[in-house]
Amino acid sequence: MSSSIAVSVVVAAYNEEARLEPTLRAMLGYFRSRALDVEVIVVDDGSSDGTTALVERLAGAMPELRAVRLAPNHGKGYAVRAGVGRARGALVLCADADGAAPIEEIERLEAALAAGADVAIGSRALGGEGVRVVARLHRRLIGRVFHQLVKLLAVRGFRDTQCGFKLFRAVAARDLFPRLRVDGFGYDVELLVLAQRRGYRVTEVPVNWRHQPGSHLRLVRDSLRMARDLWAIRARARRGDE
Repeated sequence: MSSSIAVSVVVAAYNEEARLEPTLRAMLGYFRSRALDVEVIVVDDGSSDGTTALVERLAGAMPELRAVRLAPNHGKGYAVRAGVGRARGALVLCADADGAAPIEEIERLEAALAAGADVAIGSRALGGEGVRVVARLHRRLIGRVFHQLVKLLAVRGFRDTQCGFKLFRAVAARDLFPRLRVDGFGYDVELLVLAQRRGYRVTEVPVNWRHQPGSHLRLVRDSLRMARDLWAIRARARRGDE
């Protein structure tokens, strides 16, 4: 893995042509202001719109951008895993295509790694100075129900497993992601279960976050799928599978 790249950013995208460009421009502008060598890997998970074409067009002026095209659609967990497998940075950031967590929030996660963590996960459930979370009520309610299921079936010690803003030391990312089996949204839980079992220090960090319209998450359908994934994660953990 090249040590010249400070941060690899992995963005899973499914039909994100309408929302992705502002996120990517904000990311690249931010990292350039810090004079960091970065790569931003956008994994197009079988989109039917112009997501890949958009990234390729932007890459003409932003050489830090790379597009990875998957077909057919596999799921967010699969897409993130594919992107991390191509990452070359000393740190690996997983971030959402909608930019719900501003890229500047990486500094909070970097501070956690500087303090000794191997993995720093953004949290919408923890309060902190200068932190504000704007989320819709029904999402908060369903999130709380899912959180209780996570505690019951899979992993304890975290207030928010599903925030899509997570930073890894490269050695941890290279170890953990190839072991994941969940292809959908429940991959975050499996990731944290594995991180705990393999002895990595995981720190949960409050971050600013604002709901963005146009989400492809279907709360009832995808919550049921995530519940199914939790049972599978629990069964594998009991068998000691990795």
